[in-house]
Amino acid sequence: MATIDLSDAHTRRTSLHGRKAIITGGTTGIGRAIAVLLASEGVEVFICGLSPDHLADALERIRQLGKGDGLSTDLADPEQLEAFFSAAREALGQPDLVVVNAAVPARALSDMTRDELRYAVAVDFTAYLLSAHAAQAMLGKGGDIVLIGSMSAHVLGPGSTVYAGIKAGIAGFAEALRRELGPKGIRVSLVEPGKTGADFQYPDIPEEKQRAMIAEETMLRAEDIAVGVHYLLTQPRRTVVQQLTIVPRGQEAE
Repeated sequence: MATIDLSDAHTRRTSLHGRKAIITGGTTGIGRAIAVLLASEGVEVFICGLSPDHLADALERIRQLGKGDGLSTDLADPEQLEAFFSAAREALGQPDLVVVNAAVPARALSDMTRDELRYAVAVDFTAYLLSAHAAQAMLGKGGDIVLIGSMSAHVLGPGSTVYAGIKAGIAGFAEALRRELGPKGIRVSLVEPGKTGADFQYPDIPEEKQRAMIAEETMLRAEDIAVGVHYLLTQPRRTVVQQLTIVPRGQEAE
């Protein structure tokens, strides 16, 4: 049978097999979904999360599909963050992919204590920048940094003052970082999910309500975001998906 030329039918997709990924917040929600999908594609992953139980659960699933390890840590502490990236590099050898995802919820500014505000900024902003700093130092040409942001940066609801402000900052940081690292052969992408089912939504949206919203298509599954990350990582190296927004079809503006 003659070979059919499909060169103009689809761009060449890059295989993920053999890559090595560090994923912050990889034990639950979006981060866990990304870790599981990447492991199923032959990527060795190293993850972290706050809860040892969630870590064990995520690693059990990852190891059913591929190879992975990780540790429990609090990225709000710069020393613990540094230790995590050191452990990841020791475990993986030479990572070539970092997904910066770990985050905690934040409410309206007037509803938060000063300690809550400091902690949210430490995890959702400072740890993002420190994680990207660690990533660029260890990634060579051909590396990828994926920052998980949020549609909250654009919706700007009155109940999400702090979170929206932080995620808007991450959006600006991501675009500038792409321009900084692109000439060095490192791609930087920002993924901004809309409302997505995860324990991140507790207690405001309990599990039963999340299931109902997903069925109504007013909420995404974490796996929907993971597929988006897979898409941008498998594009040819000449391309960068600078910003990918994924929202539920039926989600109303907040």
